[in-house]
Amino acid sequence: MQVVVSDYIPTNMTSDLPVLLAAVSILSALHLTFQARRVGWSRMKHKIMPPTVTGPPEFERTFRAHQNGVELYSIFLVVLWISGIFCNEVLAALGGLLYIVGREIYFTGYIHESKKRLPGFYLVLCALFFLTVVATIGIIQSFLDKYLNNGLL
Repeated sequence: MQVVVSDYIPTNMTSDLPVLLAAVSILSALHLTFQARRVGWSRMKHKIMPPTVTGPPEFERTFRAHQNGVELYSIFLVVLWISGIFCNEVLAALGGLLYIVGREIYFTGYIHESKKRLPGFYLVLCALFFLTVVATIGIIQSFLDKYLNNGLL
């Protein structure tokens, strides 16, 4: 018996699925996984066994660059999905891609020298700020529409 997923999704619902948000989420998860792998490669290069997180400066910068990404990841996913669902999926997806590019610039720069992380850091902050503003606009608009029956934006 062959199971076809589309048999279980109503036809009118497939166009409403947030495909771009899902794609950016998967891409960001793969990117974070790749950065974790780079930490593993750095561990092997410098012969640092877990759970040790100290060692040569290059290893410590690699470890911190990844850890900083992990620390921001939940915030990124929240504002990505809220901005995409409540306001505009395309804008949210573009903001998400900007965030991923910023994370890579940050990570790569940080590995070489801590000061080189700053361009990526600022790009990540801009992406998160953009997504937060878009999410806030979407929430306010939805609140006005639902509870005050008044769309101002």
